[in-house]
Amino acid sequence: MMLILLCFGDIQSRELHAQGIAENDSLSRSKKDVIDVLRQVTGLKPADTNYRSNKKVQFSLVPAANNVPGGGVALLTSTNLAFRLGPSSTTSLSSIYFTPYFTFSKQVIVPIRGTVFLRDNQWSITADLRYMYYPQYSWGLGGNSPQENPALIDYHYFRTYVNVMKNLKHNLYFGGGYNMDYHYNIKVKENYISDTIDTRTVSSGFTINLTYDGRRNFINPQGGFYASIIERINRNWMGSDKNWESIWLDLRKYFSFSKTRQNTLAFWSYYWAIIGDANDAPYLDLPSIGWDSYGRSGRGYKQNRYRSNQLLYFEAEYRRDITNNGLLGLVLFSNLHSVSEYHTSDFAYWHPAGGFGLRLKFNKFSNTNICIDYGFSNTFNGIYLGLGEAF
Repeated sequence: MMLILLCFGDIQSRELHAQGIAENDSLSRSKKDVIDVLRQVTGLKPADTNYRSNKKVQFSLVPAANNVPGGGVALLTSTNLAFRLGPSSTTSLSSIYFTPYFTFSKQVIVPIRGTVFLRDNQWSITADLRYMYYPQYSWGLGGNSPQENPALIDYHYFRTYVNVMKNLKHNLYFGGGYNMDYHYNIKVKENYISDTIDTRTVSSGFTINLTYDGRRNFINPQGGFYASIIERINRNWMGSDKNWESIWLDLRKYFSFSKTRQNTLAFWSYYWAIIGDANDAPYLDLPSIGWDSYGRSGRGYKQNRYRSNQLLYFEAEYRRDITNNGLLGLVLFSNLHSVSEYHTSDFAYWHPAGGFGLRLKFNKFSNTNICIDYGFSNTFNGIYLGLGEAF
């Protein structure tokens, strides 16, 4: 599918009482982004770099046509709001994403996701709120589910995930939150999995979170280490259909080989599992490829292609500038994942994928890239568009 960027926007925002966005203002001013290019092409007066770098809120907007992880072609608008609520030396960059889209296969998705760091990183707040009308194919459970004869599952979905964590020391956070998944009007065409899915499911519970985050900018990390473990405990008294628990372990490491330009090697791994009897967890809440919070894992596979009670994921990506001014860059990536066999918990089948991508610097002060990636595997290939790096 030919990807078409329809327009770009740099929206001015009201200043907040906080320090500037840039990690290194003098270095950022020497770089070039899409806003600079558009002003040069249109003959507009160059923007005051002091004003742009000191804007307390950086706003990025990209309407486009794109393939989506769940399959099909979508019209979408990807919006990113980046800001700091304290000095750049002590406060990490906060970011909120709003990426509504609809597909020609009649999917409608309205998500708001983000992470906010309060002044001096004393508190961290993460949220994932979304409504989805999401007819999507599913291939059953296990790592060797056949490619042929997938089941079409038609459903509506509300998600509410909110977590609040307190900074214990340096980059270590501890806290909790509330998670709710509500699927309704679920319809499955008669086939081998139709008897395992109810027409309505609610999973509602609290979480216990422990996170170490040494990144200064999670939109485009230039270095650092990230680790997070989340235990989710669903209970009837919180509105859940059944009592069940899950665990999420997420590890990311970034090696930067230059202080003046993008030259980074990044690694990502996560483990997602149902604790105890997986039969208590609704089918649509089981671990599945491409269903991480931002839907960025498994490039090269259809979202939902493999599902079971456990999932292991590994990815490596090399990121490098093409031009000295940082306007253009490229990435090379590969990933590998496996879901357990439902009744034995063995990771018997492993699924590799790879790809490459182009980076176009949209905002040099928040270091936000427009990401255009091509991912492929032995069963699927597609183009992926995003604002900010996959991880």
